[in-house]
Amino acid sequence: MDIQKTENVILLDHPLLKHKITLLRDKRTGTNEFRRLVKEIAVLEGYEALRHLKTEPVEVETPIEKTIQPTISGKKLCFVPILRAGLGMVEGMLSLVPSAKVGHIGLYRDEVTHEPHEYYCKLPYSIAEREIYVLDPMLATGGSACDAVKLLKQKGAKNITFICIIAAPEGVKAFHEAYPEIPLYIGALDRCLNENAYICPGLGDAGDRIFGTLK
Repeated sequence: MDIQKTENVILLDHPLLKHKITLLRDKRTGTNEFRRLVKEIAVLEGYEALRHLKTEPVEVETPIEKTIQPTISGKKLCFVPILRAGLGMVEGMLSLVPSAKVGHIGLYRDEVTHEPHEYYCKLPYSIAEREIYVLDPMLATGGSACDAVKLLKQKGAKNITFICIIAAPEGVKAFHEAYPEIPLYIGALDRCLNENAYICPGLGDAGDRIFGTLK
C-alpha cells in the first residue's frame, strides 16, 4: 500500500512533529515529559486535521475601527479519545477548540487474540450533526480503530476523522480498506507489527507511558 498515493491517508511531515515523536519513542522519556509531548503532538496534528473547517464573517471592533473578519462557523466539533491512551491527546485538541464536546469510547485488547472489546461508550447529544475526531496514539492492527468507527456510525455519526501519532502499515491497510472515506492522519508510519501486535520500532505501550503504569 503506497501511503503517499492513497486518498484520505495523510502522513504528516512537519519537522517539529518528527522531532517530538523521536523524543516520545525514547525509553528514557519519563511520564511527565511523555504526557507533555503527547499533548504537543496532538496540537500539531490537530492543526493540520482542522484546516478544512469552514468560516463565516463576523463584525468585530478593534481599537482602531470596526471590521469584518472570519470565525469558525458551526463549531459543532467532538473529540472522541479511545480509552485510555487517547485521553492523552484530548487536552492538546481542546487547546485548539475549547468549545468542542468530548465523548469517550472504551476498548481493551485481548492479550491472546489481540482483538478489541468494548467496555464503555459515552457520547454527546446530536452526534449525527457533529464533526467527530477520534483520537488514539497508536494504530497497530487497526482493530480498535475500526471498532470505534463502527460504534460511532451505529450511534449516527456521519462526519468522522481519525488521528493517531504512530501507525503500523498493517493497521493503516486494515482501517483504509474498512473505511476508505474517513480521513486518517498519521504522525509517523513505522515498519511493522511484531508477534505480540506491538508496533516496531514504536514507543511501547502508550497508555502505560502516559499514566505511569509500567510494570
